[in-house]
Amino acid sequence: MKNSFLQFLSLVKRSGNLIEGYNRCKEIMGKKKIHLFIFSEELSIRSKNEFVEYCKTNSIPYIEGISKSELGLSIGREEINILCILDKNMSDKLIKCYHDNYSNS
Repeated sequence: MKNSFLQFLSLVKRSGNLIEGYNRCKEIMGKKKIHLFIFSEELSIRSKNEFVEYCKTNSIPYIEGISKSELGLSIGREEINILCILDKNMSDKLIKCYHDNYSNS
């Protein structure tokens, strides 16, 4: 069941450690420590490449492959393409939940 990742993402939003959307994530890069990016599967190739390059340069993990509607609904929006997480412990928990819920192993 994919709920634990999306439920925890909702908690991260309520905690104030979630930045939503391309413009806000782009604006915060270099200003605050980002511990995780989440990209929807519908994110444009150009945008994805831009953020993935930033992640690689700065050793920031990222998650991809969840629909923009699933991501959006989990945080009270219709849809969202890019999210970033500002809290290290929450990002670690999201990565664990993602692997528990979305990997095929």
